[in-house]
Amino acid sequence: MKSLQKAGGGAALYLAAAYLAAMPYFLLVVDLEGIADPIQKVAALAGHWKGLYTMTLIVYLFFGIFLTVLAAALKERLQADAEPLMKVATPIALIWAGLLIASGMIYNVGMAPVIALFGKDPGQAASLWRAIELVSSGLSGNGEILGGTWMLLVSIAALKTGRLPKALNVLGLVVSAVALASVVPVLKDLAKVFGIGQIAWFSWLGFLLLNAQRRRASGDA
Repeated sequence: MKSLQKAGGGAALYLAAAYLAAMPYFLLVVDLEGIADPIQKVAALAGHWKGLYTMTLIVYLFFGIFLTVLAAALKERLQADAEPLMKVATPIALIWAGLLIASGMIYNVGMAPVIALFGKDPGQAASLWRAIELVSSGLSGNGEILGGTWMLLVSIAALKTGRLPKALNVLGLVVSAVALASVVPVLKDLAKVFGIGQIAWFSWLGFLLLNAQRRRASGDA
């Protein structure tokens, strides 16, 4: 149990760090979503493909893997007194992780043929990239629903069991409510607030799990 809780703490800190790395990159370095012209978008893709490939690994593939570790650690920590909630929460986290990994793989695998085609036929390359984007974003586009629902159930379970600080659980409830509200089209910009809120939640949770293990180790010594 100790090793899994420690791994969960490290995983939570990775998830927070992934958000912190992604936000400035996609806002300041390359913002493909902000490019309306399809051909210009593929040109930007070709010019930044190494960075995009790396960032997709960080915020989709590796994010999904570390999310499964954190979900397992929280299940272990909370299931004794909140088994029904965690039986629902954990599969939701695993589905979310699986969709993120699949989305990232499609995105990264799709780059090479699009870039190769761009030099021969920019219009066809733009059409191909549009199709790849639709599939990739379709897989990951429900992150607020899945992530928000998972956080909501975990926070309720933690409040019930008292195995996490109450203030952290309240933060989780607030952030999850923002995530679910962002599903409404007119409130879609709340997804950005959800991301910022998750940075705080993941960071707090990560340090808490790691410090709890250090305190136990010191006590055992």
